[in-house]
Amino acid sequence: MTPEFDHWIGTLYRAGATVRPEHFRRQALESLRQWVPYDCALWGTGTLENLRFHTLDSINLPGGFGEALEHTRHLNPILPRILEQLGNPVTMASVYPDDQFYDSPLYQTTFKPFGIERILSTGLTDERGGLYTLLSVYRRDRSRPFTPEEVVLHQRAVFHLVNAASHLVFSFLNRKQNDVPDDSAACVCDAHGVYHEVQSDFLDLTEQYFPEAPRGRLPFSVEVLEDDEQALNGLSIRVRRLGELYVVRIWPSGPLDELTAREREVVEAVSRGLTFKEAARRLGVAPSTVSNHLYRVYQKLGVHSRSALAKLVHEQDGS
Repeated sequence: MTPEFDHWIGTLYRAGATVRPEHFRRQALESLRQWVPYDCALWGTGTLENLRFHTLDSINLPGGFGEALEHTRHLNPILPRILEQLGNPVTMASVYPDDQFYDSPLYQTTFKPFGIERILSTGLTDERGGLYTLLSVYRRDRSRPFTPEEVVLHQRAVFHLVNAASHLVFSFLNRKQNDVPDDSAACVCDAHGVYHEVQSDFLDLTEQYFPEAPRGRLPFSVEVLEDDEQALNGLSIRVRRLGELYVVRIWPSGPLDELTAREREVVEAVSRGLTFKEAARRLGVAPSTVSNHLYRVYQKLGVHSRSALAKLVHEQDGS
């Protein structure tokens, strides 16, 4: 590897300063072309359960190619090889001799209509998260097979492309939600709870607090918790919409996590030393409402004074 290639790898992880997550994959694919020249490319992520893509980005590929690839995967000998040697690039020529491939129904129905003649693919999986990623580059000139040097570059590039993309997603979400606990972990999922991105710490917590958690999806209904926060099985759970997807954050519940959102606002206000009247003005409620909320908070937390409440707040905040 060259110093220039190593520098390019570094720019992938620093992209969060200038690139939004929804644009990163296409831009990163375009930049890959300088190291592994190609005519068109595909980056798909889906579930191991059915190997179908839920996220698909492509360069110079017309609509319908991803669907064609999925519909003919039972004919495609490269897919079993990819799954057998995850992380290692596979060329079609290495599993299907040219004379057989170009005469095959697979070529005629899936690749020829899109002008694809040469194929280089790498697959990665997250077994715990139930995720599958395929990154393929293609050439339209049959006389230009991918070289061994390009295969090596593709192998290293794909590993960093996938990890940098995940890193960027969660860095972006952390910036948008700067009030999250330090010990929280997150995932991005669809309405069915199927993971699109998931942190290993998130999987650690779900396995600990939901021992029967299914692979690849949430152990609870995300739609029930939409735009809400509550405690469940000893975990605090916060759900927010992200376009058509959801961001789910979880962390081990502390005493304050058992309170309602309004009760936590009251606790925050009085623990800062505000009087009932000052807290009421800040929250837009009557002083008697603040008093009533604080009374219920004392009952829930088993404390009997502001000083005891403030101490509990500081302990949970780690300050």
